[in-house]
Amino acid sequence: MLEGKILSVANQKGGVGKTTTALSLGAALAKRGRRVLVLDLDPHASASVHLKVYQEQVTHSIMDVFGDRETEPSEIWRKVRMTPHGQAFDFVPSHTHMTDLETDLKMRQDKGMILKHMLAEVRHEYDYVMIDCPPHMGVLLINALVAADLVIIPIQTDFLAVHGLKLLFETFRTLNRILDQPIAYRVLATMFDARAGACRRVLNLLRKKMETKIFETVINMDTKFREASAQGAIISDLYPNSRGAHQYNLLANELESLW
Repeated sequence: MLEGKILSVANQKGGVGKTTTALSLGAALAKRGRRVLVLDLDPHASASVHLKVYQEQVTHSIMDVFGDRETEPSEIWRKVRMTPHGQAFDFVPSHTHMTDLETDLKMRQDKGMILKHMLAEVRHEYDYVMIDCPPHMGVLLINALVAADLVIIPIQTDFLAVHGLKLLFETFRTLNRILDQPIAYRVLATMFDARAGACRRVLNLLRKKMETKIFETVINMDTKFREASAQGAIISDLYPNSRGAHQYNLLANELESLW
């Protein structure tokens, strides 16, 4: 049976569009009939809140995937997965206590491989597994990077945002020393404003430096992202004809052409 592709959306800088990308791309793929699972791995639970999935309303979360060592993996996945209202993808919510895992897993052997091993139980059920990563370096981000077939790096077209890219590449270099294969990645330019000369210069710089490691698709600024988020929805749900929804559809096309 074919295994789904695991896509980790990561950047060690916040506010660059990680959650928007994980949800919007996941929804775009699901709307074309792909089987999609989205994991909220960020203790801030931005993706969960975006979908109006609040921790006081759920009894199980991604915490179980990392912390429950007594239950069979298949049963853990059965308990933690849900389908958010109005969505075509499965979802595993986060929990604010995820921050405790840094301490809880400190002495656990192979703690950076937990998610990879757990996903082996269910990845055959999906075409794509999307992981919304935390911005800070730690055991959660390492798990997401190690598990990924491809790391998607959203980067705001702003000179300050390039610093987050450098931090992530330093992490890649460290992990690549111990992994069997180097981490595969693609950069995604986000929050682009064609009217701003600085944005155009950063985009040109990224394309020059990244060469084939950057998606052709560019995600422009679109107020509809914020309006959809305020209503607990994804942009394609409320504004399917918007520029933002169209661009994530283009990104889905480009992503699928990679395999």
